[in-house]
Amino acid sequence: MADSQYATVSKFDRAVAGLQGGNNLAAKATTIEHIDQIIGEAETFIVQTVRDQDGDHVILKFVDRDGVMRLILPPKVVSTIVRQRDALTARSRRIAGKAQAKARADRGEVPGFMRVAAKAVA
Repeated sequence: MADSQYATVSKFDRAVAGLQGGNNLAAKATTIEHIDQIIGEAETFIVQTVRDQDGDHVILKFVDRDGVMRLILPPKVVSTIVRQRDALTARSRRIAGKAQAKARADRGEVPGFMRVAAKAVA
């Protein structure tokens, strides 16, 4: 009983309260229910992004059968994740574009910029 009287607020709770206060912009928290296809265990993710003068922070809460894990990803980590995702997207688009161009060339289609040049010559 005496322990609950002197319980302190966790570092996570203090940080979340600081991020959600003031003039910071916060997105509505999104809950994602995920069931692992192999194991069949359910997991819940609660994700919220908060923007302050330092950048974007991601508040992440993860719940599974083992308990709860709570994290705040700082702006440098969020920027790294976004940068890596953008790089993967660019690489994927480049590969798909090359494959599409090859398929068009194999069908005998002339690229648009070459069609304009052919019309000017004729």
